[in-house]
Amino acid sequence: MGVVKITDVPEKDRFEARDDDGTLLGVITYQVTGNVIAYTHTKVEPDHEHQGVGGELARAAMEDAKAKGRLVVPICPFLSAWLDDHHDYDQLVARQHRRVK
Repeated sequence: MGVVKITDVPEKDRFEARDDDGTLLGVITYQVTGNVIAYTHTKVEPDHEHQGVGGELARAAMEDAKAKGRLVVPICPFLSAWLDDHHDYDQLVARQHRRVK
């Protein structure tokens, strides 16, 4: 697969993971309200599942939130599970929240 490049694409409200050729490998979508960012969905293309792409997207998204001082609401089940194993981001995460209707 080579190098995975993660890029924030704010006009699409998502981070994109692409390979050296520019092929889209996966995305993590978000919604920003003030200083809160809700990560809503992580999707990795079937040909690239189980190769660490989701984890790289999760780390990039969390590092971006950390750099911008945002509170994270992990709506996405993948990200929520990933965060259970990455306690270095605990201080950014709003673990008690209500679903937006």
